[in-house]
Amino acid sequence: MLNEYEITPNTCAIVKETVDGAPVCLILEVEDSFYVSSSPSKLVDQGCKFFGSSLKGRQDGTKEVCGITHKAPISMDPSSGMYFFPTTSPQNPNCSWIAHSHIDRLEKTSFQQTIVHFKNGTSIKVDVSYGSMMNQIQRTAQFRYLLDNRVKFFRKNKGDMVAEPFPS
Repeated sequence: MLNEYEITPNTCAIVKETVDGAPVCLILEVEDSFYVSSSPSKLVDQGCKFFGSSLKGRQDGTKEVCGITHKAPISMDPSSGMYFFPTTSPQNPNCSWIAHSHIDRLEKTSFQQTIVHFKNGTSIKVDVSYGSMMNQIQRTAQFRYLLDNRVKFFRKNKGDMVAEPFPS
């Protein structure tokens, strides 16, 4: 079990689990999976801080861009396509985080459970209804679209005003 982990574009999900009675994260990556002794929201906050913000800052940004305030999706790093959404309120100790770009499809299993299938062929079962998961995916797509358009507009119309242009 790892003590630290840095979220990357290869991170598919940060899943809350319990091992020997202790809360841990199951990290699913494109080509690997392992456990980290931390809570999912703490890892997400650390990942946001690595890119110059915090979980709270990213949530505030989501609210500013598209008005979403509850279970808000975040852009950990828009330049590398790292958009994540929580399965429940991030304050809920059972909250997991899913990377939007790695989802292939959802499968309805029961009233309060859904299987998330990832593009790499792996899957996880979450204790969240199919409707709630679909809603989170759609809200993340909306946020991603609006934020990407803002960035593109700025680069197109005001890019010459930047002290050091961001490489395209």
